[in-house]
Amino acid sequence: MSAFKTGLDDAKRELTFELISGASGLVLALFMWGHVILVGSILTGARGFDWLASSLERYYIAQPTVIVIFILFLVHAVFASRKIPARLRERRAFLDLSKDLQTRSQRRRSDGHLGGFAPHTESMLWIWQVRTGMVVLVLASFHLVLLMIDVLTPMFGEQAGIESATTLARVSGGLWLPYAILLLCVEFHASVGLYRLAIKWGAGKLLSRSTLHLLEQFIFWVVLVLGFVTLLVLAGVMAPPLEFLLSESPI
Repeated sequence: MSAFKTGLDDAKRELTFELISGASGLVLALFMWGHVILVGSILTGARGFDWLASSLERYYIAQPTVIVIFILFLVHAVFASRKIPARLRERRAFLDLSKDLQTRSQRRRSDGHLGGFAPHTESMLWIWQVRTGMVVLVLASFHLVLLMIDVLTPMFGEQAGIESATTLARVSGGLWLPYAILLLCVEFHASVGLYRLAIKWGAGKLLSRSTLHLLEQFIFWVVLVLGFVTLLVLAGVMAPPLEFLLSESPI
């Protein structure tokens, strides 16, 4: 009876952890998509970017949001990281599995038939989600801290708040590379995470896995293209393509 109660308590605890991890991941993914769209205001030029940033700060939307997101990011990292192999032997097995899946996948394509082991797409998605999650943990922590400093203090500008001048100078000065890596990893991590979350909580009963996977890929590429175009503008590689929209009418 004691063993049964212990097992039941463990199951309840794991379910609680899953709910916290899934809910925090969902909120963070939605925030990330919204963040890409908001930063994309630079496509209308520095004028549009500054107007949107100052509006969010003037009405005290940006300040509490960045604090809540940072806390939520830490919570998600703690509860999601419990699945990451911690021991060296487990890490080696993890890498061996990844290499084996890739090798068998290549062999299957070269043979031109389905003989032998068929690589499991879900397993590969999980492997790469863990890998990108490790990168996101480092780079997103840096980005969120920088964002909080911008929003809450005047350390990097003339006043507290995000400004186009300091943002453009910072990205063009070299941060474009870590931001490009972060964009790719966080978008893959979020898209696959939401796909796996949908499967886990029963969306596969409404839509097939192939349909959900296509939806995940569509969202991935749309957000990724928008993010990279925005990054090119921030890095000074290209001019804001929509700047003409604000060239005549005042904001």
